[in-house]
Amino acid sequence: MQLWVIVLVLGLLVTGSWAQGVMPTFSLPPCDTPEAEAAALVAQDFLNAQHTHGYKYALNQIEKVKILSTPGQADTYFLELELLETTCHVLDKTPVSLCPVRQKRSTAVEADCDFALKNTTQGLSVVAFKCKTETESEDVCVGCAHLVPLNDTDGLQLIENSLDSFNKNNSLNTKFALLEIGRMASQIVSGGPKYFAEYAIIGTNCTSQDDDICIPPDYTVAIHGFCLAEGSANLNDVDCKIFSPIQAVDPASNATVQVQQLLHAHTFGPHHNPTIHGLKHHKLTALHDPAASGLLSAESAESAEAVIVPKEAPVVKREVSATEGPAVDATVLPEKTSILSQPILLVPICPGPKKHF
Repeated sequence: MQLWVIVLVLGLLVTGSWAQGVMPTFSLPPCDTPEAEAAALVAQDFLNAQHTHGYKYALNQIEKVKILSTPGQADTYFLELELLETTCHVLDKTPVSLCPVRQKRSTAVEADCDFALKNTTQGLSVVAFKCKTETESEDVCVGCAHLVPLNDTDGLQLIENSLDSFNKNNSLNTKFALLEIGRMASQIVSGGPKYFAEYAIIGTNCTSQDDDICIPPDYTVAIHGFCLAEGSANLNDVDCKIFSPIQAVDPASNATVQVQQLLHAHTFGPHHNPTIHGLKHHKLTALHDPAASGLLSAESAESAEAVIVPKEAPVVKREVSATEGPAVDATVLPEKTSILSQPILLVPICPGPKKHF
């Protein structure tokens, strides 16, 4: 008897909460709406601001959007996005919208990321995200260059010799040191393997190539650059693009938590960690949730409790002429009759269209 009383009381409480509008609800907007696109771009820009190594990422597809609404609280957006690595290094100030996406022929890197954002009076801000990165290449690509580990001996020799060549021939009156290896690849050509390397460099306090002990200045005021080299250890071409000093990121511009710099080990300085350089590409942060919000891990549990609110299509009335149907006695039915269609539930339009491939 007591069990039935408890069940009855709980049922009344849930019903009362629903009636008062305090139950959290999930809405499922289409993935191709301006609202979803705006939230995805906020997530993209925040990710690139946090990602202090490797390359910038560009939005490719919005795979899923859910909005959790709770009365008296800011709405929470849950996004599932697919992003693609671009050819712009994170030190490059080129807007990501102008950065070319790396193609499959050159071994693309795809990131599948989940984001949690809060929509406050100040706008959308990212609370947490998690990402998984993997490479994607053409199924059959005979003669294409393929990635090699970032600690490949022959590739490192190409970088060392090409950087030495750049230091001897640049007119900047600065000796540069290796900051980070972006990627290395190898291709079989006539005459043997040909190597390709992409790497970031940082200016030092040395002005002469003959100086041995060279120390880079503070990271935020140092001159940086990005180099593309190809060839072999003994015969190579190198082209370096020099950037102006990095500006410190303002964490209040698009974050509810402080932006953490150097989330990933570099090849120089106290943050250097050589263990990652057995990889063939840089990975995004697996989980970023500094405030320990638990939103991403708790999403599935919340969706099981929340009420899903689909969007209904407007009721449509259509007039049908008597001549459209079978012959009937005009005295039985009027000349025209009104048919009320059944309410149609709009299926969320997800995933959205792809921007690249």
